[in-house]
Amino acid sequence: MKNQLLHTPEGVRDIYNDECRKKQILQEKLKKAIESYGYQIIQTPTFEYFDIFGKEIGTTPAKDLYKFFDREGNTLVLRPDITPSVARAAAMYFGGEEMPVRLYYMGNTFINNSSYQGRLKENTQLGAEMIGDNSVYADAEIISMAVECLLEAGLKEFQLSVGHSDFFTGLIEAAGLCEEAADELRELIANKNYFGVEEAVSRLEMEENLRDLFGMLGGLYFSIDEMAKARALAVNYPKILSAIVRLEELHKALEVYGTGRYVSYEPGMIGNYRYYTGIIFVGYTFGSGEPILKGGRYDRLLSHFGKQAASIGFAVVADQLMAALARQKIAVLLPEEGELIVYAKERFQDAVSMAKKIRKHGGNAELMALDSYRTKEDYESYAEQNHRKKVTILK
Repeated sequence: MKNQLLHTPEGVRDIYNDECRKKQILQEKLKKAIESYGYQIIQTPTFEYFDIFGKEIGTTPAKDLYKFFDREGNTLVLRPDITPSVARAAAMYFGGEEMPVRLYYMGNTFINNSSYQGRLKENTQLGAEMIGDNSVYADAEIISMAVECLLEAGLKEFQLSVGHSDFFTGLIEAAGLCEEAADELRELIANKNYFGVEEAVSRLEMEENLRDLFGMLGGLYFSIDEMAKARALAVNYPKILSAIVRLEELHKALEVYGTGRYVSYEPGMIGNYRYYTGIIFVGYTFGSGEPILKGGRYDRLLSHFGKQAASIGFAVVADQLMAALARQKIAVLLPEEGELIVYAKERFQDAVSMAKKIRKHGGNAELMALDSYRTKEDYESYAEQNHRKKVTILK
């Protein structure tokens, strides 16, 4: 039992010392990048009523939620996703606001993944939401801000893959597929099994232009020329055509921001959450098998909470980003700051006075009693290990 008390449950971990400080520094960089776009901080509860994340809203499956009960018997869950919480809060506090609302957040999410997946069950997310703007310019702002966040973090090689939820749903509707067939395709795409997609589509009866559009579901790096070809093929399919036109408009807006080189297009992308209604995107880089960033448009989500407002947002998964930076050997530099003051018993009062003076002027000071068995080099080594820029010994 004593040994068990020393360990964390499966899927969660302790973060301490340099790693924890690096994570804090990284989070501050991301916050600074988002704030530079005019976004305001919001903090929502770690747990909410079950219905906030229910099946109707289209977030995490119930089996993957951490559920418990309050004293009144209400079912509560640890949040698996922060966007629905922000949507609820925005409907509550900005219900009458007609101008766009820009909010950002930082917090931990909890998903009870299968043990076989090897994923963390608690992750830190930092993200932003723009509420009340359905324009392509809002899409471009959010995606460009996501790019800025990753650049600010220190990444040099990464890619945001952008799609549109109506491309896939438009194909399903145009082909008249039943829910079972649609779910089969959705699962194949989610698993990147494009040979399976091709085989499934080959069994279906459909018009040739539509078949060619289905063939674009595996397009990972969809060029602008391919987009124009898709637009010509989709002329008789309004929903698919609208999605393609939106992606073309988005590309033009991103070129203005200068972030186009970090963006590729995957029209048939399937979002993790069913509440996505338009543009969806994920961010990948070397050294991380999971997305480091994910986002999309959710124009109907706030209506569940009583407010009609088009919205789009994204979240950076800080833990995945940290792992990617480490594997790419991109350093998060820790500042050399503060002073270590080592004192003999007789100089205790002097040491405290010196430390108070340093702290009063905005610095930090660490006090340590002098041990006769330790050398000056021992204290200097300790100071270096803890990123102290100066050692003072009072004898």
